[in-house]
Amino acid sequence: MNTLVFQSDFGLGDGAVSAMHGVSFMVNPDLTIDDLTHEIMPYNIFEASYRLLQTIKYWPEGTVFVSVVDPGVGSSRHSIVVKTKSGHYIVTPDNGTISHVAKYIGLESARIIDEIKDRLPFSENSHTFHGRDVYAYNGAKLAGDISYYDFLDELSLDELCYETIKDAKITDGVIEGTVDILDIRFGSLWTNISLDMLNEAGIKQGDMIKVIIYYKGIKKYENQMTFGHSFADVGLGETVAYINSLINLGIAINQASFSATYQIGTGADWSIFIKKEQ
Repeated sequence: MNTLVFQSDFGLGDGAVSAMHGVSFMVNPDLTIDDLTHEIMPYNIFEASYRLLQTIKYWPEGTVFVSVVDPGVGSSRHSIVVKTKSGHYIVTPDNGTISHVAKYIGLESARIIDEIKDRLPFSENSHTFHGRDVYAYNGAKLAGDISYYDFLDELSLDELCYETIKDAKITDGVIEGTVDILDIRFGSLWTNISLDMLNEAGIKQGDMIKVIIYYKGIKKYENQMTFGHSFADVGLGETVAYINSLINLGIAINQASFSATYQIGTGADWSIFIKKEQ
């Protein structure tokens, strides 16, 4: 496909992202390059993993994703390229970045990148910018003129690193899930509770629900709100539950940040409980 999509926690405040683009074009000037995001919270592997799942299925089969959130850069962790069951490729550190894609899409196989041999020429003395020297370089080659199978050393999928991803569940009419991620710009909470699970619990749009949120077992929020179709179902500044673009439950404040207002974070340590109010 000659298409390369970048993700990182580098931000756009310096030349890091531009350098990765430049290396990729030096390898193959015919590439199409796009950016998923470079605003991942620094070192947040769980967020990087989620953002890949959020986006990858909307790109054509054969697209190569380069994801660089790499707090272990320069350590003994592997650099890998994986092929997904959807026919996409991900070039990334083996640190859990592929967890959500592995769970919800599936991986076909994984191969190790030789960080000594397969890297930007004359970069061997650089040990802290593998995004440029290893991942962009190999991602561009994979999106261009080499085959996935040219990476010779296969790695068992069981040997890969995975983040903890909890499944939502229903117990006595109460749904327990996790706050996976934020709708960053607007501060809404995106959970792992699906519309199907809400239907199973008898919760329909228009109902009032009780929402309780815990962080490591400590209650951080409890209140009732409308389960609506969109933010417009409630007044300005009021809370609302809704179905987001991934067809999962979101929690928001109409025209304000729920996360900032109530100091709610994301990840496996943030649990959310939903129950229909009678």
